[in-house]
Amino acid sequence: MLLGVLGSGSGSNLQAILDAIDAGTLDAKVVIVLSDHPDAYILERARLRGIPAHVIDCHGFRNKFPDEAQAAVASQLKGAGVELVCLAGFMRLVKAPLLHAFPNRILNIHPSLLPAFPGIAAWKQALEAGATETGCTVHQVDAGMDTGPVVMQEKLAILPDDTAESLHARIQEIEHRLYPAAIAKIATAN
Repeated sequence: MLLGVLGSGSGSNLQAILDAIDAGTLDAKVVIVLSDHPDAYILERARLRGIPAHVIDCHGFRNKFPDEAQAAVASQLKGAGVELVCLAGFMRLVKAPLLHAFPNRILNIHPSLLPAFPGIAAWKQALEAGATETGCTVHQVDAGMDTGPVVMQEKLAILPDDTAESLHARIQEIEHRLYPAAIAKIATAN
């Protein structure tokens, strides 16, 4: 399965996907990586592996993902032959036309047990709410914020001495296992 990855940060989930491919546990190939931040390390991770990596032009918007930008991204992904789009720490809401270009073919990894704690910094939300457990969710992307159908989830107990940083680090360990497994599940179903 040919994958396109969109990210805004360091790309640790991209690395987990690449590691799973290298280990033979994920029968896929990352064919393009796109980021809305020109200095995001995810672009460097891709380039180090010889994967085409490009910056998304969001027309100066800090958080918005304009329709023109989404149309350009859809065109780049289609041009690369992408079959499944993986959001890996991509911090903009995906809407049409990207959703229409890849119906039910866009995945996201979120650091909570959705529907609990959608949005930004879910691990902090969980701590502030006094939750006793959290985890992470791989879900299909729809037009809402972290509202699409769940593909896989894994729970994690919140420890009494957890800080936002320690909890986030423990969730990321699960993400790095769960995301490649969810992609593999979808790849084998097709």
